[in-house]
Amino acid sequence: QVQLVESGGGLVQAGESLRLSCAASGSFFSINAMGWYRQTPGKQRELVAAITSGSDTTYADSVKGRFTISRDNAKNMVYLQMNSLKPEDTAVYYCNAHLSDGSAYLYDYWGQGTQVTVSS
Repeated sequence: QVQLVESGGGLVQAGESLRLSCAASGSFFSINAMGWYRQTPGKQRELVAAITSGSDTTYADSVKGRFTISRDNAKNMVYLQMNSLKPEDTAVYYCNAHLSDGSAYLYDYWGQGTQVTVSS
C-alpha cells in the first residue's frame, strides 16, 4: 500500500516562511512527477508547483519567485519551500505523486493534506 505523508504546515505571519515535506512509502517501482496542490473552502484544488523525475519544475504564477519545489529521489521525498508568505496563500496543501509499478501505467496518489495559515 502506498502512502504520501505531508508535514510542515502551520500558522505563520505574513512575510514569514514555511517548508513542507512529503514522504512516499510503500510498494512501487519508481516515482515520476511529484507536486503540491492547494485548496480553500468552496474552490477547486489548484496546482502550486510540480517537479519531474528529471527535476524540471513548474509553478503557479501566484507563487513564482516565492516558492521553490525540490525532491530527494533517494529518500522518495518532495519539498516545498515557501517564502514571503501572504494571507492569500492560506489553504490546505496536498502532496501528489505519479507512481509506477514497473508497467506502462502511472498511478496517481494524494497525501492527506496539511493546513497552512498566514495571518496578516
